[in-house]
Amino acid sequence: MKVQANENRAAERTEQIRVEGLSKSFGGGDRVVDDLSFTVLQGDILALLGPSGCGKTTTLRMIAGFETPDAGDIFLHGRKVTNLSPQKRNIGIVFQDYALFPHMRVDENIMFGMRLIPPAERAARIDKWLDLVALRGLEKRYPHQLSGGQQQRVALARTLAAEPDLLLLDEPFSNLDAALRNTTRNEMRQLIKETGVTVILVTHDQAEALTFADQVGMMSEGRLCQLGTPEQIYQQPQNALVAEFLGHTNLILAELDGKIAKTPLGTMTTTVQKHGTYWVSVRPEHLEVVSDPEGEGRIMTREFRGPDCYYEVEYRGQEYKVLSPFYCTLNMGEPVSLRIIHPGVVLKDDPDCPRCPVVSCVR
Repeated sequence: MKVQANENRAAERTEQIRVEGLSKSFGGGDRVVDDLSFTVLQGDILALLGPSGCGKTTTLRMIAGFETPDAGDIFLHGRKVTNLSPQKRNIGIVFQDYALFPHMRVDENIMFGMRLIPPAERAARIDKWLDLVALRGLEKRYPHQLSGGQQQRVALARTLAAEPDLLLLDEPFSNLDAALRNTTRNEMRQLIKETGVTVILVTHDQAEALTFADQVGMMSEGRLCQLGTPEQIYQQPQNALVAEFLGHTNLILAELDGKIAKTPLGTMTTTVQKHGTYWVSVRPEHLEVVSDPEGEGRIMTREFRGPDCYYEVEYRGQEYKVLSPFYCTLNMGEPVSLRIIHPGVVLKDDPDCPRCPVVSCVR
């Protein structure tokens, strides 16, 4: 019954933002954003993920109204806002540098976001936001007296206090050190889910996208390569670019006969039925490496990471990446055997194209 109830609630959610055929170029050059389309439901978090220059920040700026698209439309709650000024879109933004007012205290910064709320109501609401972002007792401090994580929570509270229809996050964790980044990311996600606001996050950090978002959109050369849940994007990548950007993978040329594939590592099963030559993605954790005096493989590199060990193995002239449990300790140069222990993912890349899978063909 609980599963059915969750499904019913999901079905009841409305469309918060829809982007249709969005395109943008600068100075008559190539398109920075090229025919981009996606929909985000109310209360969801979408992460636009990709390398620098892929068009994700330009997409965010067009949604916010800071850039005018060459083609395409943007809809909020079904209402076309493509040509509206930023002030008329009711969209909140948390920038990479937080953009707090240095001469204002914490409470004053948050209250600035309430400028459309009647003054008589602001004092009561400030208490709510201070409690929600765990800054009670720090309200009289100035931004320079706060840690990076505290500054970020002030910026989030100030933006949410304006009660936006949509929240845009532009690389919000990039200025934090690694330990603080993980903690702050979890805290911010919890706060966002409590408020129910819809979010679009721009990031180049795959771990950030996978842990923070409900949906991940992988971008390359201005286009959306794949859109899905974090699990779908990681476990079922559609091409080599997605597979390699979302962590390590082994790209293996295989001959498929149904779901059975012949590879240099031996016979394996795959996720779909195909016939012919295809590239197959096999994650390092889906390979098993064992010490074998008669094995055809050799340990080339070894990284002990605490809970696991990462190896690069030379096998029959090819290199493979393997992730093993911490107790599987092998030495450099040790002879080993390799075995595939999980079905491979068949990619859409063309095995006859000289660019694939080194550079995935997304156009």
